Amino acid sequence: MAQPGFARFLASRLGTSVASQMQLVAVGWQVYDMTRDPLDLGLIGLSQFLPFVLLILPAGHAADSGRRERLLALCYAAECLCAAALLGLTLRGGTEVWPVFGIMVLFGAARAFAMPTGQALLPNLVPPDLFGRAVAINSSTWQLSTVLGPAVGGFLYLAGPEFVYGSSFLLLAVSAWLMAGVHAPRRPDRVESMSLDRLLEGLRFVFRRRIVLGAISLDLFAVLLGGATALLPAFASDVLNVGPGGLGLLRAAPGLGAALVAAWLTWRPLAGRMGPAMLWGVAVFGVATTVFGLSQHFLVSLVALAVLGAADMISVYVRHILVQFETPDAIRGRVSAVSAVFIGASNELGEFESGLTAAWWGIRPAVLFGGLASLGVALLWARWFPELARLDRPTLPESS
Repeated sequence: MAQPGFARFLASRLGTSVASQMQLVAVGWQVYDMTRDPLDLGLIGLSQFLPFVLLILPAGHAADSGRRERLLALCYAAECLCAAALLGLTLRGGTEVWPVFGIMVLFGAARAFAMPTGQALLPNLVPPDLFGRAVAINSSTWQLSTVLGPAVGGFLYLAGPEFVYGSSFLLLAVSAWLMAGVHAPRRPDRVESMSLDRLLEGLRFVFRRRIVLGAISLDLFAVLLGGATALLPAFASDVLNVGPGGLGLLRAAPGLGAALVAAWLTWRPLAGRMGPAMLWGVAVFGVATTVFGLSQHFLVSLVALAVLGAADMISVYVRHILVQFETPDAIRGRVSAVSAVFIGASNELGEFESGLTAAWWGIRPAVLFGGLASLGVALLWARWFPELARLDRPTLPESS
């Protein structure tokens, strides 16, 4: 796939994602080590969710109004500044968690603009007939980062959190530079001014297309209820007793499973029955989460998390193809913003839900509840959205 802009986009996305995953390991362990309160792990997610949900619709409008590649480079530069702030806070020897939450608010604001912009930019960088493969390669790159980032972050943390944040800063700086060199073809359709009507256009589009609504809401509730990864610092410390290095491996396991599936999809994209594949993916995700909640052994936990990631990858792959194929390019940024609210922000809100239920019921019951609830969501959506259960393959657009 000889597409220079796409190659720089992938390299930039890989660097940014690895840096972000490294940071999450360091922030999670550092905060839990300070307070020993699982609710604070949930507050890490909530601090990213609030700016995300407040800014995501204007972010979608911005992605449709200007040069998407330039906006994405600015987002990566803002994330770089957040890494620098975490590094400075650590070097000063801070012992309070509220400054960390404040930095994560700024990080969430940058992600609010980066997520829909990146999703909308991808179809502008490859021809329509290569889009399905580009989705799989792009997903493989992200999943590779979820393997490398946590593993590297966990082991670097053994030398100190400042090494994690310093490495993240360098990766994010390089990623911003790479993205600044991407030049996507100019788009003929532009949104000239922002209004409430235009901000809500993506939301109206999603609710008019039941199959799109079913796909993104399925991921929303599965991720919202099954956010076991938010509690990994507590599992690593109090249940499995494996330390920050073990935490890095636990965080890497879902990415490893997802990366293997994404690599397979790169060479053998799904040719049909995408809807049933998505539903089965969410069901297996729920079962794997339940097994992880019951496990008392490190190896079993790693396998369960790898299966969880593999199942989630199938759901993500189908949803991304479906949403992008069904959406006209002129509103793709705003529809991607709605999808990001449903999917991306649900990760952070799901982390808060997991932290809250863990504070109420305990760590294991919170994960078990999430796994069983995700399984129930898959069964309900198969009944409530029969068009999704019957989906074979979305129709390719004539142009992007």
